[in-house]
Amino acid sequence: MMLIVVRGAGDIATGIALRLWRAKISVVMTDLEWPTAIRRTVCFSQAIPLGETTVEDVTARRAEDAAQARALLAQGVIPVLADPEGRCIPVLRPDGVVDAILAKKNLGTKITGAPVVVGVGPGFTAGVDCHAVVETMRGHYLGRVLYHGSAQPNTGIPGLIGGFAGERVLRAPAKGLFHPRKEIGDRVQEGDTAATVDGVPMLCTLDGVLRGILPEGTPVFPGMKAGDIDPRCEIAHCHCASDKALAVGGGVLEALLALSGAVAAENKV
Repeated sequence: MMLIVVRGAGDIATGIALRLWRAKISVVMTDLEWPTAIRRTVCFSQAIPLGETTVEDVTARRAEDAAQARALLAQGVIPVLADPEGRCIPVLRPDGVVDAILAKKNLGTKITGAPVVVGVGPGFTAGVDCHAVVETMRGHYLGRVLYHGSAQPNTGIPGLIGGFAGERVLRAPAKGLFHPRKEIGDRVQEGDTAATVDGVPMLCTLDGVLRGILPEGTPVFPGMKAGDIDPRCEIAHCHCASDKALAVGGGVLEALLALSGAVAAENKV
């Protein structure tokens, strides 16, 4: 069975993992010791602080090392390691590596890291630091696989959902520790206090459902992405992978299968 390491375990990376896992591909994920994903109900990164989490019908558990990751795979769950540097990769020797950290720049992934390396979003160039890049910008090219060149550059403006773009994102109002007043799935109105940072309120920017928010005690800085409001008001959307995550996941699956087939063909020659 093919083994893939996905760097990052946020909402987009989780959509990728769901696509791969359901295609009978073994997946190991890595993230920070204290993950900063805001859509926590649909992020396998939550297995790190919680020990275990389930997204849709797939369960992930924290693993402490590569050996434990292999044992968890044998149990039918996705292992998630607190390993932002990807130290487990040379130990696991996977068939492919997917960089889905979404840092808008390459944080160390190299084209030599595995037989197939896929970069997700801006910051990668196919043929230079990876074999393929998958587009993450909403629109006509979302999920498209690029075997040459790079994804569209980051605009800093979130994609349009329910008629709203940048207004959907809630940002920390100050430096300090984050204290949420609302929970994921809560209905909110413009002007509501979603959280405070050292007494400074983080106000809701529009009416909708709180789709994501940082956990209690997270250290933040002014302007840091700290929450997400969905104006479509579908609470069910808080508990399943997004259309964007699954579209990107489909592109990653295509790239891995196409490039793995090419590698296998070359090895036969």
